[in-house]
Amino acid sequence: MTIDIYAADEQSAQPVELARWVELARGALIDEGVRALAEVSLLFVDEDTMAELNEQFMGKTGPTDVLSFPIDDDPLPTGRVPDAGTSGPGDPPEPEIPQLVGDIVICPTVAARNAVDHECSYDDEVALLVVHGVLHLLGWDHMIDAEAERMEAREQELLARHYRKVEP
Repeated sequence: MTIDIYAADEQSAQPVELARWVELARGALIDEGVRALAEVSLLFVDEDTMAELNEQFMGKTGPTDVLSFPIDDDPLPTGRVPDAGTSGPGDPPEPEIPQLVGDIVICPTVAARNAVDHECSYDDEVALLVVHGVLHLLGWDHMIDAEAERMEAREQELLARHYRKVEP
């Protein structure tokens, strides 16, 4: 199983521990059933960049805390793979096509402000945003109350398992 997570800190206003958030995202992806080749980008950006993305893709003004962009929603092609080097019918070779490709974009300065409002640490807020972004990539949503409750419960389960680990 290969889950490739490309992470980049493209801002300087808040500290970002890239390796920590990559491992949290990887743990959430695995727990959510991602078992094949997968690619995810985890980007930390400044408020101006986030505001531009929020307006361009969501039609909203100003920066937000997290945006998720699932890129590969289509199922893998079925049937014989043309020119795959086989001489006739049979099982096609496994294509090297990622199961999931998507981007999670987080704005650390908005996360820092939200942490104060939510009465939690900055790291707790970033952890929540990473998990929230992963769930959105996998099709979770919170547009109606029942979905929001399910999503929040799953976020807490994933955070308990991969972020708030109790050390022996």
